[in-house]
Amino acid sequence: MRVLILGASYGSLLSTKLLMAGHDVTLVCRDATAALINREGTRVRITLRDENDPRIIDSSDLPGKVDAATPASVTPANYDLACLAMQEPQYGEGSVKALLAAIARARVPCLSIMNMPPLPYLARIEALKNVDLTASFNEPSVWTGFEPGLVTLCSPDPQAFRPPEEQANFLHVGLPTNFKAAVFADDGHNAMLRQLESDIAAVTLDGRDVPVKLRIHDSLFVPLAKWSMLLTGNYRCVTSGAALPIQQAVQGDIEKSAAIYAWVDRLARSLGADALDQVPFEKYAKAAENLLKPSSVARAIDAGADRVERVDKLVQLVGASQGRQSDAVDEIVSIVDQRLAENAAA
Repeated sequence: MRVLILGASYGSLLSTKLLMAGHDVTLVCRDATAALINREGTRVRITLRDENDPRIIDSSDLPGKVDAATPASVTPANYDLACLAMQEPQYGEGSVKALLAAIARARVPCLSIMNMPPLPYLARIEALKNVDLTASFNEPSVWTGFEPGLVTLCSPDPQAFRPPEEQANFLHVGLPTNFKAAVFADDGHNAMLRQLESDIAAVTLDGRDVPVKLRIHDSLFVPLAKWSMLLTGNYRCVTSGAALPIQQAVQGDIEKSAAIYAWVDRLARSLGADALDQVPFEKYAKAAENLLKPSSVARAIDAGADRVERVDKLVQLVGASQGRQSDAVDEIVSIVDQRLAENAAA
């Protein structure tokens, strides 16, 4: 298959798994990054289970082929699947916005691996179909051309980042968990997802299993399990001062963390999620012990960003639509609002 991935940083993790399974990938990125990838390929550093030293997986050694392109040079109809791996604010920018509109016109099925669920995916949830959630998006108009059934969400649970000392084609995987995707509306598109799931599951490296699988779920609500994690950890890394590591944000007041996590879980169930769709707090809290860096949203705000993904505000709005309110969530939203306003003023 040919897969288009918008975003060459986090997107290179999914790209590497697809390349290992023999599929071809185009990564959409800036000019300089595209030139680097087309010249040298991509590299992902990951530790296999029961090994102490990480492996570096080089795209040039894989059966699939990778190339990189700028948004203006892409023809969406040439691809079987588009994956959205940029931060949500980036989709409103010039040529990226135009590419998104072209993907919608070409009716290419879209798998989002953003933390922020696209509006067309949210419209597939019956309880949210007529709820105005646009205030939580930086530029909601970019989603108007999409048919909801052609857009689904994949929970980006694996933790990965680009080390500052490395080039833009390098990614380090810190927490090698699985991508968990909800199904599309069309059986044919779901058959494609399940083929990719099967192909990735079959990959080995020197006879050893390679972590970070693609798992397809019939429930629309499985990716919403990430909301509890984001509100409990990632957005609480944002403070009125310096950013906190996720580990400290979660473990610093474990009772408050458990209460926020449970509130967001209950909200997801009010929309239709099953308890089996969700991740127990104890499992998340244990994983958070190893997350020793601030979240990407906190790092961006500390670096001066005045636009970030607002899953915190989305959860607040969804809660209000269901008659639910949380002082702790309101506090999180207020702090993020304040920091973004300060950055905008600066």
